[in-house]
Amino acid sequence: MKTEEDDLLVYDEDAAVKFILDFIPAEAKERIDNDKVEYVLDVVYDYYEENGLIDEDSTEEASIDEEEMFKYILKSSKKDKMKLTEDDIQMILDGEYEYGKSLGIYREEE
Repeated sequence: MKTEEDDLLVYDEDAAVKFILDFIPAEAKERIDNDKVEYVLDVVYDYYEENGLIDEDSTEEASIDEEEMFKYILKSSKKDKMKLTEDDIQMILDGEYEYGKSLGIYREEE
């Protein structure tokens, strides 16, 4: 039987980046490249870590405040001069969410 822990082991950042780049609209690909997608994924991980949402010893679900995480990413991207618009960040997050859903890591809230 497959467990959530198994799902976490199949998350591959390179595959996630490719999935996200395939997910975003063609016109956005002029602005969003591998580096920007990797940057956002790294900042998401930093956000999870800073907020205690990553626990290597637990498969318990965490509830994520998406608005707070978005603000964190936006603030970080401005500080790091990444030239990402709010729409760019949202597209990357939407793509990452779809990638996670495809693996069974995320599920729609009821």
